[in-house]
Amino acid sequence: MDFTPENGTITMFSTTWCGYCNRLKKQLDAQGIGYTEINIEEVDGTAELVEQLNGGNQTVPTVLFPDGTAATNPSLAEVKSRLAA
Repeated sequence: MDFTPENGTITMFSTTWCGYCNRLKKQLDAQGIGYTEINIEEVDGTAELVEQLNGGNQTVPTVLFPDGTAATNPSLAEVKSRLAA
């Protein structure tokens, strides 16, 4: 399954209990940045994908950008910068 987002948006891999995920979602909402949230505890194969992107760790939030790159627990400023590139 391809989780690469459309230009101008991100895919965020998260869990319901992740405080960093909830904070980033609130910041994205406040800035009007579109995102697709995928709960790695509910979508088959996504926990393994997050592990691959993070050197074996299931660290969330892991954000996937339209260019296919990823970032682990990025700041709002990093997300905005990478979407603008």
